[in-house]
Amino acid sequence: MPEPLRLQGISASAGYAEGPLFDLDQAAVRYVRKASAADEKAALETAISIAAGRLAALIETSDGEASEILEFQLAMLEDDALTGPAFSHIAESTAADRAWRQALDAEIAGYETSDEDYFRARAADMRDIRDQVLRALTGGGDIAAPAGAIFYGEDIAPTRFLETDWSAGGGIALKAGSVASHVAMLARSRGVPMVVGLGPAGFGASPAHLAEIALLDAEHGGIVLAPSKAEIDAFRRSSSSFAAHRDKAAAYLTRPAATKTGIAVRVQVNIADPSDVDSIDVATCDGVGLMRTEFLFGKTLPDEETQYRAYRKVLEWAGDRPVTIRTVDAGGDKPVPGLTVEETNPFLGLRGIRLSLARPEVFRVQIRALLCAAVHGNLKVMFPMIAVPEEYERAATLFAEEQAGLSARGIEQRMPPLGIMVEVPSVAIAPEAFARAAFFSIGSNDLTQYVMAAARDNASVAHLNSVRHRAVLRLIASVAGFGREHNIPVSLCGDAGGDPASIPALLETGLRDLSVAPAQLAMAKAAIADVSI
Repeated sequence: MPEPLRLQGISASAGYAEGPLFDLDQAAVRYVRKASAADEKAALETAISIAAGRLAALIETSDGEASEILEFQLAMLEDDALTGPAFSHIAESTAADRAWRQALDAEIAGYETSDEDYFRARAADMRDIRDQVLRALTGGGDIAAPAGAIFYGEDIAPTRFLETDWSAGGGIALKAGSVASHVAMLARSRGVPMVVGLGPAGFGASPAHLAEIALLDAEHGGIVLAPSKAEIDAFRRSSSSFAAHRDKAAAYLTRPAATKTGIAVRVQVNIADPSDVDSIDVATCDGVGLMRTEFLFGKTLPDEETQYRAYRKVLEWAGDRPVTIRTVDAGGDKPVPGLTVEETNPFLGLRGIRLSLARPEVFRVQIRALLCAAVHGNLKVMFPMIAVPEEYERAATLFAEEQAGLSARGIEQRMPPLGIMVEVPSVAIAPEAFARAAFFSIGSNDLTQYVMAAARDNASVAHLNSVRHRAVLRLIASVAGFGREHNIPVSLCGDAGGDPASIPALLETGLRDLSVAPAQLAMAKAAIADVSI
């Protein structure tokens, strides 16, 4: 029996899995070249049609983030800008499989070499599109994995994840991957253990290592191949402890959150799509701390009615609980066709409120939809990527202008409180400049990234990207303290709010309002109950 092999990566979705390894990178069936360029073109057209049909079928059984991922892939497959180069290669006598791979690999390389984590994460979607068409070209399908398997390889395709039955257990261990990838988001929402960033060397182990059982510790970000009996026993104890803690946490789901000493803490939810609320019992949360609106800005810019209906759905679900809707945070890691622009460093470019103010004809449509939806519930609106007070003032002025226009036309509307995201260090360092904002919402993801100059999905610097670093906590404490002194509500809506390991430090800064992913509600409330403040 080989010696145990231990690999360390980054936890993308906490949990434990024990089972056989399943190779995601198994060799594909070889393509048989056709007799002519016309036949090659027809073969690729058919393969693209088959892949598009598969995506359309998956969309029918998906919702929320999963549906959004699949719709993106389908839109890409239907885009001549993506498929055109492959057909050009075929016209130059290249075989269909090679032509498609060349065209897609060029696109993938652009994503993979990006400085931004979102674009690197999107490379997985592009590889998925590439491989779906290649499978259709060769007539090959996915090899079935054994129940409870740990999928390992360079990365995992979103469609592979969505087609897998995770009810029997299992997990994901990737040499590369990203905590910001679509699959990582899906894994967290569905409780599938996942580790990324294990590096290229580990799975180059001997066949004997790979044939053995594997232990995936996605709570701490590691995996053991060919474990010893002692390691298996220790792993099972940790797994049982994690499961017990998770089960215990479930008892807190329906209770109001409070610390050991009885200090109340508001726990709201983050949502990315109106359909997200369909699976949430409103009684388990204190409202919506962040409703993203990027989901509306897909292949075409949304009209006022489309936006109004989406906002109204969530407001009516929440009743008298607050719903904080963020104006479109396009740009940076969220490109939007017809709205965003290509930039060499999009995270420091025209994104968030900067882009909205630069495109007032688009922004005004969203503003009118928000004003009209406000009559259906307890709406709050916040502006992303605020850096200077003038941005807040200009946005607030647009709201006032649109309210006056609606009022003049006799259209029912209401002005909601207007707040700001605290994610740019200039705001966290000098919050007094933004005292006119109705509330602050700390975006811990971007704030931490900007303060520490470290991307969270880069394994070599991931240890630096921590909200618990004293510099980040000091800024959060400063904002929370300013809010208390000036009666400005302060909340936190980044990933850190749902991380049990970070919650004690966040409450120590004075925060009393956290917004978390719906799947993290119970664990967050349980973690709050363990804090002695």
